[in-house]
Amino acid sequence: MFTHIMIGSNDLERSRRFYDATFAALGGNPGEMDARGRLIYVHEGGRLMITTPIDGKPATAANGGTIGIAAESRDHVLAWHAAGTAHGGTAIESPPTERSNGAFVAYLRDPDGNKLSARSHPTK
Repeated sequence: MFTHIMIGSNDLERSRRFYDATFAALGGNPGEMDARGRLIYVHEGGRLMITTPIDGKPATAANGGTIGIAAESRDHVLAWHAAGTAHGGTAIESPPTERSNGAFVAYLRDPDGNKLSARSHPTK
């Protein structure tokens, strides 16, 4: 259904450090800057794009929005969470935890305040 997710950043190099580290923890590759100055991550068919807002105003996080990122395992979720907090992210909500359906989930805010979640596949 979706072709990509685009979020704003007030500091693309800070975002690059954060997202390069968190996607590496999931087995992904570093982001690449396109000709329009957008930072792009491609992993398993999904695309996350990060840009400074084209209207020139500061980037703000979506109130009530969450970007969910697929992880292969509990260990990948934990590695993602650790990489994120080590690279400017903030742990939010509950600590990384297993859900009743067997999925393992963790939440972070990136350095610009965007809410992210990494989740392994349910086992039930």
